[in-house]
Amino acid sequence: MHIGALIIGDEILSGKRRDKHQAFLTGALAQRGMELAWVRIVGDDPDLLTRTFRETLASGDLVLSFGGIGATPDDRTRQCLAAAAGVEITRHPEAVALLEARFGPDAYPNRIRMAELPEGSRLIPNPVNQVPGFSLGHHHCVPGFPNMAWPMVEWVLDTHYPHLHGRVPRIERLWLLKGAHESELIPMMEELLARFPGVRLASLPSTEHRQQIELGLSGTEEPVEAAARWLEAALDEQEVMRERLN
Repeated sequence: MHIGALIIGDEILSGKRRDKHQAFLTGALAQRGMELAWVRIVGDDPDLLTRTFRETLASGDLVLSFGGIGATPDDRTRQCLAAAAGVEITRHPEAVALLEARFGPDAYPNRIRMAELPEGSRLIPNPVNQVPGFSLGHHHCVPGFPNMAWPMVEWVLDTHYPHLHGRVPRIERLWLLKGAHESELIPMMEELLARFPGVRLASLPSTEHRQQIELGLSGTEEPVEAAARWLEAALDEQEVMRERLN
């Protein structure tokens, strides 16, 4: 199961706000031996958002969705996810009770809209103001506010996916190559990936220092260490100067 993030809101695309969720999520997943596979940033356009949800629902991925679950007209996550899933929007009785307890008579007529969720939703507790997020299948929708969203996401990971924790412990090995031309190393990189298909390779040339490349291998421990030994031998054969970074 891949893990993805949807970050929703025109304010992110326009630059009015900077996304902080990706960095948090990468760290929260790493602490649990999990890994983020993809991130999409989507605006508030309902057609585009519905189409995006159709694609992510079809993928079977675990999706953490940030933003768009409030009561204002630009908050469309609830409606678009329901449309993509082909279910109705209904008032969730537990969410109604939480909103009534939190706001009293002021829950009506507008705040109560946040209890209108896709049919079949399960609630995600909000430790800050008790206004819940919700889950539909493996899609988990939380507010865009980090102080609310982040503990809610951690609750989802620890409550619903403990069986995935530490399932794929990953390591990374890094080198700084000096006096090397990236283009000349491409055949060696291709051979490495062919020999070790479970290993990921990242080649990052420096934009400040000519002929310097940060080369990384990542994956599970045994194939990465085997690939690292092969890489060291290949670099020795090509007389590439290097510094091991970890």
